[in-house]
Amino acid sequence: MKESSKRSIKGNIILLITATIWGIAFVAQSVGMDYVGPFTFNGVRFLIGGIILIPCSVLLKRFDPPKDEPKDNKTLIKAGIICGILMFTATTFQQFGIMHTSVGKTGFITALYVILVPILGLVIGKKPGIRIWVGAVIAIVGFYFLCIKEGFSIEIGDMLVFVCAFVFAMHIMVVDRYIPFVNGVKLSCIQFLVAGTISSVLMFIFETPNVNAVFSAWQPILYAGIMSCGVAYTLQIIGQKYTNPFLASLILSLESVISVLAGWLFLGEVLSVRELIGCALVFGAIVIAQLPSKSE
Repeated sequence: MKESSKRSIKGNIILLITATIWGIAFVAQSVGMDYVGPFTFNGVRFLIGGIILIPCSVLLKRFDPPKDEPKDNKTLIKAGIICGILMFTATTFQQFGIMHTSVGKTGFITALYVILVPILGLVIGKKPGIRIWVGAVIAIVGFYFLCIKEGFSIEIGDMLVFVCAFVFAMHIMVVDRYIPFVNGVKLSCIQFLVAGTISSVLMFIFETPNVNAVFSAWQPILYAGIMSCGVAYTLQIIGQKYTNPFLASLILSLESVISVLAGWLFLGEVLSVRELIGCALVFGAIVIAQLPSKSE
């Protein structure tokens, strides 16, 4: 087997592990709400994630040293603050949403950011290809089957998670704007610390933080902080070094499927036939949106 093929397989396996960690993280987010409020959960897990990324950045440098790391700390800090605010906003809507809907539906609705990113690109003059519009139409149909009830009503949890997907799309566009000029792991570290700080401030304003409650939720908090924020992000950086962007994004989008399996396995959640059809359509839309165009 050629060395390039071995590296590609290695990268794909790493990215699959990343998608699995992120898919299971939806379970941790749901279980965490049994003990603490959304701001408390996000505040603690993001601060943990930011701290964990400090040694992870050192590890990543040793594993794959950058050829030319930019020294523009001003741009790095600016990007980190903007991304941190967007990360805080998106995950806050997600945490409040997951309190009112299932883990599986949360995973699939969140994954709609894959469709929303190129559509939002219209604002800055980036015209989406035909596959994006086809994917968007299929995603809308899938969203209808997944979320819309009789009488065209929609559950509050589903709507909150959809807003989360929209903000995540904005977050991805900002990251895409700054990532060529800054260190990716350092950017993520700063954004987690910013998001964690904002969440912690609101935790004291709107919630009644309790140390015993936080310790009771130590398992989901540590999983979301260490595994989802710290480990998975580092694995994503490493995995994408060895595979092409299309295949990488496709593998990572499997987190939506894994979230359904994790909800069923760990929480006993079962989706109706209608909701499963919606999941299938949303996933199909994600795949179509990531298909390479003739010019790529």
